[in-house]
Amino acid sequence: MDYAVAEELADYLVNHGSDGLVVCGTTGESPTLTWDEEFQLFKSVQQAVSGRAKIIAGTGSNSTREAISATEKASRLGLDGSLQVVPYYNKPPQEGLQQHFRAIADAVPDLPMMLYNIPGRTGQSLTVDSVVNLAQHPTIVAIKEATGSLDFASQVRQAAPQDFAIYSGDDSLTLPLLSIGGSGVVSVASHLVGDRIQQMIQAFEAGDHQAATRHHLEMMPLFKALFSATNPIPVKAALTLKGWAVGKLRLPLCEASADVVATLKKVL
Repeated sequence: MDYAVAEELADYLVNHGSDGLVVCGTTGESPTLTWDEEFQLFKSVQQAVSGRAKIIAGTGSNSTREAISATEKASRLGLDGSLQVVPYYNKPPQEGLQQHFRAIADAVPDLPMMLYNIPGRTGQSLTVDSVVNLAQHPTIVAIKEATGSLDFASQVRQAAPQDFAIYSGDDSLTLPLLSIGGSGVVSVASHLVGDRIQQMIQAFEAGDHQAATRHHLEMMPLFKALFSATNPIPVKAALTLKGWAVGKLRLPLCEASADVVATLKKVL
């Protein structure tokens, strides 16, 4: 782990459009980090950002007990929230999923929670009813919605409390999600075009939908290129092309193929 580069990257992101940082989200490299490495990364990023942006700690697990322990530790660090992924592989029933998230929220009530629904990675999806039920908990304040379904997000927006925030988990769906009441995006592409993404969201919120659409369409080739292989392989390759010394990946993730790198070069 190169914590110094992580700090530089965190500072760069905050200065280029990001209002908050998710650290050790499961689409990054957290599956191959130890908990000790993750908590050092939380502290390093917190130090680099110095209150200029919210820091959301990825402390989810497919073990409720482990998720509670990690979230309690993140809370003691003074972070701003936690991202809790749907438990992966063990495929709990909906009642088990609801009990899982409520148990974490009850154990750490002072740390706002963002649910993370990404069935393509976890093999299991929260239902609309489960999300709406969980949204009644005062600690569960948002969802990173990555089902790819605007119908799903629309139904959640219709039934959940108005102050429950819905964030896109897919860069390419940020603008459509805003149109049905979304709040923003937990982004991959922000590492490269954070300012543009912020401009798109601000244009939409200001009612300039034509400008927002223009930003969206101009960034679409990059959004698609960043998903040309399993993340975070493409985004690390793109950052390397931009001069960032972000290093290699730990197995079982491997380096980007020549075709992926060529596509990224063209799009960048």
